Amino acid sequence: MKKIFIILLVAFILIQFFRIDQNNPAPTPTMDFLTIKNTPESTAALIRTGCYDCHSNESKYPWYANVQPVAWFLKDHIEEARKKLNFSTFATYLPKRQAHKLYEASEVLENGEMPLDSYVLGHPEADFSPEQKEQLIKYFKMLESDTRLMNNLPPEGK
Repeated sequence: MKKIFIILLVAFILIQFFRIDQNNPAPTPTMDFLTIKNTPESTAALIRTGCYDCHSNESKYPWYANVQPVAWFLKDHIEEARKKLNFSTFATYLPKRQAHKLYEASEVLENGEMPLDSYVLGHPEADFSPEQKEQLIKYFKMLESDTRLMNNLPPEGK
């Protein structure tokens, strides 16, 4: 048993030398969601607090991002989140994709799927009140509707 513990301890120490890249792509304000949508400050603050760490190129890595294997999980989570929705590159999405992403954003908030419980544990400020959630849902739905109207797009699912 002592031998297994020593092997695991040595393995744990060794994997600490394999760091993740904590650099973010350079910001481009002209492509950023909050800028192009001229988001009101109170709503922008909520989006930054609850979404931007994973769904933008502005991730802030906590202290545990230096501990393996947790850091590997965190990095993978951020990369997957950016693939699904990246607020930093929102302007590059075609109008149909923008509308769909806005629909999805309101839907995951309504269903309580976002922000993730694991995120809220480390970031209690992202534990939105029902009023804050409703503010975000209404904002995303309004933008989705405007995007669909301006681009003659059908409602989601049609």
